[in-house]
Amino acid sequence: MSRRSFKLLALAAAIAVPASAATPVDHTVEGPAAPIRFESSPVVQPVPAAPEPAPETEAEADTRSLGTGVASYYGRKFHGRRTASGERFDMHALTAAHRSLPFGSEVRVTDPRSGRSVTVRINDRGPFSRSRTIDLSRAAAQEIGLVNRGHGTVELELLS
Repeated sequence: MSRRSFKLLALAAAIAVPASAATPVDHTVEGPAAPIRFESSPVVQPVPAAPEPAPETEAEADTRSLGTGVASYYGRKFHGRRTASGERFDMHALTAAHRSLPFGSEVRVTDPRSGRSVTVRINDRGPFSRSRTIDLSRAAAQEIGLVNRGHGTVELELLS
């Protein structure tokens, strides 16, 4: 009998013994070799609690999916103009416009086609086209490869 089989049999025997048994039970296991004898204890040892799952990284723990949508970008025409938040639009900054997210919110925008993502800060309202979900600054659109296409489907995650 292999050592592993012996351990499994011993475990099965220990489980089969009712906790109310007052005396140890003598088990004899016979196999191709000489008989092996062991005693099972009627005392049931508590199983330690399962370890807590590894904590998620802060980035994963503090994100909330906003789903998918269509992103476009705006740049040179609006560069230097005031945004809805009152700051000046900088097409070289990693910012974006969203209809309802609070100003200052950080959003991770991922292009599923390329797998590239960028984190932007919401500082403006828009887009004003119903088919679009978010307007990125030119720099943010360039980071994920959206400039040549002009618009594309993206996945959005709200960070912290």
